[in-house]
Amino acid sequence: MNSQLSLTTAYIAAALFLIFSTSCTTTTVDKYHETNLKLNLTGSDNIVVLGRRHYSDYETEPDFIACIGKRLVKGKNIGVISEPAFMDSVYPWFEPRTAPLGLKRLNKMLNEPMIAKPIHAQNIRYMIWIDGSTQTTDKEGSVSCAIGPGGGGCFGFATWEKEAVYEAIIWDLNSITENGRVKVNAKGSSYMIAIGLPIPIIAQVQDQACEGIGDQLKTFFAS
Repeated sequence: MNSQLSLTTAYIAAALFLIFSTSCTTTTVDKYHETNLKLNLTGSDNIVVLGRRHYSDYETEPDFIACIGKRLVKGKNIGVISEPAFMDSVYPWFEPRTAPLGLKRLNKMLNEPMIAKPIHAQNIRYMIWIDGSTQTTDKEGSVSCAIGPGGGGCFGFATWEKEAVYEAIIWDLNSITENGRVKVNAKGSSYMIAIGLPIPIIAQVQDQACEGIGDQLKTFFAS
């Protein structure tokens, strides 16, 4: 019994040391400016942030798009139209099968009054497309739980890696031109230790990616 207890104590100590000696919640965000343009916004101009969803194996998460919109507004006098509101106003022209993948297609769509009218009505000057996703890239260990006559509990140790890769492209709807790109790559390690109750320590990878790409996008626009 004492031997088993010692092993358990050693396991807990080793696991806790691994958790707290590793930067499990630190993510690395690489940001790239591909242009140094300063884009002007008048008092009535707005921006809409949209997610790409043209592939079957992933979609750019709606909550990530909403996060970027909130980040753009923070500390800047920038008007942002929400993705759901925009999509409803132009339905079905910006659904996955019909949304413009390039500027040539966008220009053609804006020449159609039924498409252009709701966009102009919302004073949308810039459209920012976000392409990417957050995925789990590696898993190790396991946590198992059991229920018995005297109660239940969980035991084990698990780690997993997450990577968030996103690219943002800014389109000017007045000149029908591309005015900048930002690429973000964020990685982080999460852990779960279970001695009776599972204790997760989660790396906020997607939040860090949102902060990085949102702050960089703001630098494109003049104050």
